[in-house]
Amino acid sequence: MIILGLDPGLATTGWGIVEFDGHVTRPVSFGVLRTKAHTELSERIFELGKDLRTLVDKFSVDVCSIEDIYFARNITSAVPVAKVIGAFSYVLKDIGIPSYFYSPLQIKMAVTGTGTADKRQVQELVKLHLHLKEIPKPDHAADALADCLCYINYDYNKRLNLD
Repeated sequence: MIILGLDPGLATTGWGIVEFDGHVTRPVSFGVLRTKAHTELSERIFELGKDLRTLVDKFSVDVCSIEDIYFARNITSAVPVAKVIGAFSYVLKDIGIPSYFYSPLQIKMAVTGTGTADKRQVQELVKLHLHLKEIPKPDHAADALADCLCYINYDYNKRLNLD
């Protein structure tokens, strides 16, 4: 199974791809999608949607795990991110890829075992779980790989009635 993780953002969206065979999780690739700051909002969202389709096709994605929005930080930045999440949801549904949404707390719990973990702890455990030599850069890519691990820990195991 090929899992795509997304850490959505308007300027920078992190993405990560892992392969999971039911026992072993293997990192495939990761990176970021970027948009230009002085471009019209609708154009930026459209470009992100096109880039998402390219990723899904290139890696033959089976399922997508998306970090959901967290409103307590900054409501003004949350609205554009919500629009990006909406575009991603549309694209994934349109091409038949199931998508699952997780809060930052759920992702921290799934990767570290605690909801109070800081960003560095999550990144270190992503590195460990995926047997990487170093923490993936940039941070958004590491977060997207954490989203993949969250899917495995929550929904993949639920589908097999393992929890």
